[in-house]
Amino acid sequence: MSIHKFKLMFIPPIVLFIIIASSVLDLESSLPLMLLSSVLLTGSMWLEKRFPHILLLQFGLLGIFHYASQLNWCLLLYYIQITGVIQYNWRFKHMLPCAALITIQYTAIRLTYSPLTTYSLLVSVFDIISSLVIISTFHNIIRIETEKKTLAKQNNYLMNHDPLTGFLNYEGYMKRVQQLTLSRTAFRIVLLDINNFQSLNAKDMTSANDILVRFSVHIRRHFAEMLAAARYAGDRFAILIPAYSEVNGLDSFEDLGVQITYSVTTYPEEAGTFQEVISKAEDRIFQMRRETWLKSQEEFIRSAKMKTVGELAAGMAHEIRNPLTAIRGFVQLSKVQNYNIQPWYNVIMGEITRVGELTAEFLQFSKPHMSNMKLDSLSGCMSRVFSLCESEAASRGHAFTMEQVEGEVTVYMDRDKIIQVLINLIRNAFQAMENTGHVHLSLLTGDEPWALISVRDNGTGIPSEVLDRIFDPFFTTKEEGTGLGLSLCQKIVEDHGGYITVESTPGAGTTFTVKLPVSSRGGDGGHVSSEASNEY
Repeated sequence: MSIHKFKLMFIPPIVLFIIIASSVLDLESSLPLMLLSSVLLTGSMWLEKRFPHILLLQFGLLGIFHYASQLNWCLLLYYIQITGVIQYNWRFKHMLPCAALITIQYTAIRLTYSPLTTYSLLVSVFDIISSLVIISTFHNIIRIETEKKTLAKQNNYLMNHDPLTGFLNYEGYMKRVQQLTLSRTAFRIVLLDINNFQSLNAKDMTSANDILVRFSVHIRRHFAEMLAAARYAGDRFAILIPAYSEVNGLDSFEDLGVQITYSVTTYPEEAGTFQEVISKAEDRIFQMRRETWLKSQEEFIRSAKMKTVGELAAGMAHEIRNPLTAIRGFVQLSKVQNYNIQPWYNVIMGEITRVGELTAEFLQFSKPHMSNMKLDSLSGCMSRVFSLCESEAASRGHAFTMEQVEGEVTVYMDRDKIIQVLINLIRNAFQAMENTGHVHLSLLTGDEPWALISVRDNGTGIPSEVLDRIFDPFFTTKEEGTGLGLSLCQKIVEDHGGYITVESTPGAGTTFTVKLPVSSRGGDGGHVSSEASNEY
């Protein structure tokens, strides 16, 4: 309760009681003067809030009323008036002199109708002491209440505002939107989302905070008529603007070094309730951000493709230049021999063959789609590979074995392409073994709908420093290799929805594993084996 209401509640009945008591006891010095001053004093209470300076007049009217009534009970009215002084200026050092003057006024008036005795003098001293005690008590009470209100106000501000930008936080944003919808005020919600905030935050937290502060300043400048603004979820801003305000010129935010996505939702045109307008605004910014993300991903993929094309073109140009340079040199030498190329014929033809192989493999690598995709038996495909490679194994002196599950393992595939992959991996295994060795081809299936084809050898293995690069186009450790074989194998397997992995231990051997999605399979999961060996 405010001091003003307190005074209006208690002073009129106290004044009325003193008038009656003074009349009954026949103590009043002037009944008309007492009545007039009481009316003026009570009436001034109603004008006090509008005219604060009337408080000085009240002290004069109270003195007149006190003198006319000649009752010490007026002391209670003085105390109530002193609380009014404390309300308007609660600094102790400022209001103490004023309160002391009021107390002196009361004492002086009391002594005009009381006999000047030792008792009266002592009562006057006691009144002054009582006044000081009451003044100090009221001062402390009002100071504590004022501090509590200030702390409550600060706490409320912190609970509903973002300390970095000074905007509302999510709680404050929700309350403000709810207030506007309850009052049926037409407005727009503009959601701004900083797309690259995570990258800015990762670079430098101070820099990110500085950008947020500058972003909020720009919002205040750009949306001069905004009803409220909020920051939440780190990088999202909500601006509430009147429904008639246009939303344009948002490209200027990019001058701050940020990329933004925004959406606009109008109430009540597009949503009729608090929940609807919030939900529609969030859904709309989500869709806008998703579209922006998809566009950035498309741009990233396009950029990656162009980079890959550039690397392939550079690698292809380099690989073709070498044999062409050799051919050119031998043709120039043949000019001295009357264009007799007999001494270099085999070398020239070998280089021409190499160019042809490079071109053929590059064309295979660049084909975007499988040509003959259909459901086919992976077991039959492996049997075909085994029959094609067993003679080469025998000629090299290697043992070549195969193991696969019983029954059919059906895969949606281009049979010729998968055969090409397996033959390439098996021949690489043969070439990796300098001495007589063993290559094992196996087909396994598990609980998951995948078929695992592994090609394992016990050759020299692949050094760890080059293991991560073996699938890169044009990377090879062979003198005669093109460096496209394993890249082509990886591409074919990925086109089939699978992937290829490699494990290698130098000096112990290498295992390539091809994982393909299975369409259907039969059999009881038993194993059958085949073997072709010729140890020289």
